[in-house]
Amino acid sequence: MKKIAIPVDGEGMLDAHFGHCKFFMVFTEENGQIIAQDRIIPPPHEPGVLPKWLSEKGVTDIITGGMGKMALDLFNQRGVNTFVGAPQKSSFDLVQGFMGNTLSLTANYCNHEHEEGCSGH
Repeated sequence: MKKIAIPVDGEGMLDAHFGHCKFFMVFTEENGQIIAQDRIIPPPHEPGVLPKWLSEKGVTDIITGGMGKMALDLFNQRGVNTFVGAPQKSSFDLVQGFMGNTLSLTANYCNHEHEEGCSGH
C-alpha cells in the first residue's frame, strides 16, 4: 500500500509552491487501485515541518513541481520517495500517471528567488 501526497491549490491543481500550498491531496493506493483520497490542510509553514507532518500521516511518496533541498533531504531521511518536476495538472491526473508509470517529470521547478530561498519549502 502507498500513500501519495500532492500539494494542491483550491481547485485541486498542482500547487507550484510546495511549502505554501493550501491543501494536500493524499491518495491511498493498494493493488493498483485508489482506495481512498483525502484533502488535508497543512500546518502553518515553517522550514522542516511538512516532511515530518506528512511522514507522520503515513505518506510514502510525494509528487510536486519543485521542492527545496532541505525538504528533499528531510523526506529522504524519513524514507519518503520524492518526485519533483511534475507538470501543472490535476492531482487525479498526476496520481493516475504515477500509478501507470506514465508521469513525465522534468526539472525541479523550485528555482525562483524569494526571501527565504528554496530551503523554506
